[in-house]
Order: sequence, then C-alpha cells, then structure tokens
Amino acid sequence: MSNIRIFFAATLLAVFLTVSVTALHAADKQEAQAHAGLSIEKSRTAVLIMDYQNDIVGMLPEKEQGPLLDRAATVLREARRSGMPVIYIVVRFRDGYPEINPRNKLFSSLKESGRLREGTPGAEVNAKVTPQPGDIVVVKRRVGAFSTTDLETILRAKNIDTLVLFGISTSGVVLSTVRWAADMDFGMVVVADVCADRNEEVHRVLTEKVFPWQATVVTAQEILKAIGPKERP
Repeated sequence: MSNIRIFFAATLLAVFLTVSVTALHAADKQEAQAHAGLSIEKSRTAVLIMDYQNDIVGMLPEKEQGPLLDRAATVLREARRSGMPVIYIVVRFRDGYPEINPRNKLFSSLKESGRLREGTPGAEVNAKVTPQPGDIVVVKRRVGAFSTTDLETILRAKNIDTLVLFGISTSGVVLSTVRWAADMDFGMVVVADVCADRNEEVHRVLTEKVFPWQATVVTAQEILKAIGPKERP
C-alpha cells in the first residue's frame, strides 16, 4: 500500500511540475512577444524621469550610479530626438521645510539631514541627465509625481495618454506614480533598468511581479528600439 501511495504522490508531483514549467514558459513567451511588438505612439507619449537628483542618486552604491545615469541619458537623448516631451519630476523643499509634517516619517528624516532643500546642490538634477531647453521640470513636495503638482494638467494639455517612466527609487516615486497614473487610465511603460532602489529584492519584486499588472515593463534597450528610427525592410 505504501508503494502505491508513493507512486501516486510521485505522479502528482511530476504532473504539477510539468504544468508549472509549461505555464512559466508560456508566460515568458507572451512577455517576450509583447516586448518584441512594443509600439509607442510618440505624439501621445511623454517620458518622465523622476528624482534623479544629486542627493538621491548619491544614496545608491557608487558602482551603480554611472551605468544607471548612462542608460538614463541615452533614453532621454533618443526621446528628444524623436520629438517626445521629456518631463523631469523633482522633489524639493523650501527653507525651513514648511511642507513637512512631523508625522511624515520619510520626509522628517530628510528635514533632519538637510537634504533636498531648494537652492542646494543636492536638490539639483544630476549633471549627466540635466534638463535641456524645451524640457519641463515639475516640482513636487511628496513622493508621487502627481501629488502636489500640476503634472496632470501638463499631460492633458499636450494630449498625452501614455507615459514612459523611470526613477529613483523604485519603491518610492516609481511605485507611487504607477499607482496614481493607473487610476487615471494612463498607459504606462516602466523602464526597469533605469529605475533603482537601495533594496535590490524590493526592486526585483516590483518590476517583475507588481508593475506588470498595470504597466509594460521593459529594458532601456527595448524602449530605445521602440522609439528609435525604424529600419527599412
């Protein structure tokens, strides 16, 4: 009898593993096909680069900063070349930090450290991805790109319905912006390897498990291919 039980258990396990592997392969295939067919309507799409400020970039490991900034600069350069609006989202506070409530745990720590204060070098966008003439800069006082800003007004005025977005950090401005934009029915493309977070596992879970429910998640190379010049057949 025990041998029969073992046989049935082994059979069930084999079936489960086969189904699971098949499902994973199917999901990977569908994702690859979606990325291969990524299409961007440039006239209705804006690129959002969020919180790429010196104080925030400096929180990342030094070895990660250069490659991240290089990828961001390349995406921005191609977006401008293709005529897509580039919008910078930055978080800054006035002298004395009057915008920060003591109950806000995250921002209270910024106040104590003196970071992201208007007019200081740390609050400026990193020189490698600095705004260019024609780019738009939106200043926020909270985490998400839409909170306390006129970003929605700008997007509606430009008839934008799709956002290509990336920022620091993945668990901060990117997560908050994805949630808010999804509730407003914007289409979204998150450029995963131009997002960064001090917690690598949190970044992985968000980009692989959470964001795909509301956005298309791609790499910098994939978005460059989608917005770059098309090869003639």
